[in-house]
Amino acid sequence: MTRDELDDILERMNEACATLGEPGGGPGLITVESGWWVAHLSGVRATCSALHDGLRYRDVQVHVGSSLETQVLSRDDAGERGAPYRDLTLRPIDAGSS
Repeated sequence: MTRDELDDILERMNEACATLGEPGGGPGLITVESGWWVAHLSGVRATCSALHDGLRYRDVQVHVGSSLETQVLSRDDAGERGAPYRDLTLRPIDAGSS
């Protein structure tokens, strides 16, 4: 999964959630295998404003670990692991794009 693919998945999940009116279907947790994170996704500019808030990309919590599968889970599938849930922030603009 590339950053563009990740953004597309997040957008689709968010749109489907809004269309169906089911908040549990929205993006809830991004899990990434640690090798994949280092090689492909570490440049997504994830932030951590506080330790209890965790690492987040577009306000969706990110878990990185060697035993994790690279995927995006819905809020229903993530359960408490992605909480507290927030609205998806806008897709970032690449500094190199015009």
